[in-house]
Amino acid sequence: MSEEQQMNESKAPRPDQDSIASFRKDRKLDLLAERFNVAQFVSYAPGKAEPVQQFCRLSDVAPNTRFDSVPLAIEALFSRSAEGTVNIRSFSEEQSQSREFLYGLTSVDDAVAVIRRISSEGAFTIANETIDVSDGGVSGVAVGGLVEFKPDSTPRGVESPGFASLPLAWATSVFQNVYGFDADLSASRASRIEFSLHPRRQGWRKSHVVYWEFGDAEDFDRTAQVSWPNDFSRLIGDKVYGLLIAHAAGLPVPTTTVIPRRVAPFTFGTDTGSSERWIRTSPVVQVPGKFTTAKGWIDPFRLVQAEDPEGALLASLLAQQAVDASFSGAAIEQSDGSLVVEGASGTGETFMVGSTAPEDLPAEVIASVTDVNRRLHAVLGSVRFEWAFDGSRTWVLQLHTGASQSLGYTLVPGEPSSWVRFDITRGLEALRQLVESLPSDTGIELDGLVGRSSHMADVVRKANVPTKIASGERSDL
Repeated sequence: MSEEQQMNESKAPRPDQDSIASFRKDRKLDLLAERFNVAQFVSYAPGKAEPVQQFCRLSDVAPNTRFDSVPLAIEALFSRSAEGTVNIRSFSEEQSQSREFLYGLTSVDDAVAVIRRISSEGAFTIANETIDVSDGGVSGVAVGGLVEFKPDSTPRGVESPGFASLPLAWATSVFQNVYGFDADLSASRASRIEFSLHPRRQGWRKSHVVYWEFGDAEDFDRTAQVSWPNDFSRLIGDKVYGLLIAHAAGLPVPTTTVIPRRVAPFTFGTDTGSSERWIRTSPVVQVPGKFTTAKGWIDPFRLVQAEDPEGALLASLLAQQAVDASFSGAAIEQSDGSLVVEGASGTGETFMVGSTAPEDLPAEVIASVTDVNRRLHAVLGSVRFEWAFDGSRTWVLQLHTGASQSLGYTLVPGEPSSWVRFDITRGLEALRQLVESLPSDTGIELDGLVGRSSHMADVVRKANVPTKIASGERSDL
């Protein structure tokens, strides 16, 4: 570094004098690295003969180690890059916004040539390791107790649809359960953090969370809008995401081992005391009652091959601890805000598919399920969930947000010009086929004792087909 550059360095503002935002981009990155894990990098200022090294953060190397040449520094960066490639971004001292960005360079010679060319144009460069954002992890922004994130994206991906939104405590719980480590985003309570989270350790500190930017918290409404499907729920499975939210909210969820396609297996939940297991499929998005749920263990490879041969519909499989259930069922909030609690004795799977009529539930069961709904409603708003009651408490088996449009006999409101009658003894798949082939401006009358919270009701609600339970068939409504 020249004497003039050394003088400029000594005059640079210190963190206790000026906002970090006033620093040059590479100096900000170096300051960030003093507290947090950042992508490994080497930065350069333009020089008369050669680019002049400024900052350096490489694993197993002392901070800001000076290399004898640009090729030696870039070779050291390449040798430590998990992906074996590097990115180069450039900026001027007057304008920190990137002026040129090159992604995924594969050779030392190419990277050195780019740095030298940009330096000759009077611009600064930062060469950093390429970090794969499609490795099963997530990227996002954490600020003031709110975390927004999505997979297969940079942190700026939260500016486009599909991101998940959770309170910090819930995001911490979800990340801990799915990835097995504490993301430790607590610094975001008073600041704004752009981060990425990775199954494999990354960056100069070799940890699972990489910080990309750290600054002052913005002034905006930081209330999490917890809803799904989103891109992360699609990654791990709709059913899994709902159970993770219920678990994060402090509700009893049976111990569940998840085997996803793109994330390593993980386990979460609370011990039910049973040694029996259920196998459950978790589709990318909810498809009521279509995919297998079975008590006991069946060949998971055959199951997936049979139900999702193209690998596009099922995100994961679940091995879930059984609940010794005296009653099981589902609960929904109707369009007027009233709660419907329905179920049957035992494990309830025949009730959910519509082949068993709802039973009169004991008062203690209704009271317990209602209490679960109250707790969920307090943090999520209107919800729908499947439950199992073991004689003392209610377990959550599936959870979704949002109120139902149903009210009384009417499952889906509407005034079609004609109605077709469907005998519920024909089964769930026959109803699904009817919905798919139904002429326009036609509604469905369900003939039989069917639960308003069953999968049959879910199918017509999801399709938004005007549907009612045939009058006179349900005197309890």
